[in-house]
Amino acid sequence: MALNGAQRPAWQVAAAATAGFVALLWVIEVVDVAASHRLDGWGIQPRSGEGLFGILAAPLLHGGWDHLVANTVPALVLGFLTLVTGLARGLAATAIIWVAGGLAVWLLAGGNSVHIGASGLVFGWITYLVVQGFVDRKPWEIVIGVVVLLVYGSVLWGVLPGQPGVSWQGHLFGAVAGVLAAVLVSERRPFRSGARAGTRSGIR
Repeated sequence: MALNGAQRPAWQVAAAATAGFVALLWVIEVVDVAASHRLDGWGIQPRSGEGLFGILAAPLLHGGWDHLVANTVPALVLGFLTLVTGLARGLAATAIIWVAGGLAVWLLAGGNSVHIGASGLVFGWITYLVVQGFVDRKPWEIVIGVVVLLVYGSVLWGVLPGQPGVSWQGHLFGAVAGVLAAVLVSERRPFRSGARAGTRSGIR
């Protein structure tokens, strides 16, 4: 006899996944500090063959506790909102921001530099949340986007060059990747609409 357990609410899954990700960032920073910050060298090194690995590793690495603390609350809030508005779409959007943003930094950022930190994800989540409601034409997602813009909109000035030691390229390309993600995972894309219509017509 099969027992069907109760499915966990979407907000609980989103909260657990986001908290787990942020906890991982803290564990990695503990290891990095114990290793005298040698892990930081695994960040994105533009147009370097070994720096390609940094596309995957960079969002997990931080240049000290202050850097990590600055990203912790935004990651918790924005990561949760990204997942709670649609878990599968949120994960897909995060993957797009992670890879596309990192690849753009690798291709276009200045040489002789190493880019690390989850702020590229944070900027990508901001623009994704702001744009997705308008792309999907869902009022409640638009409301979330407006609230995110009001709370975190000033952060977007970080896409401009200025403060030494801050990867404005990571911020910029993360934000651009967030807009791209909102379009690519939209529920209103033609192939998605066609797939739903095919299902209603009995096509499998």
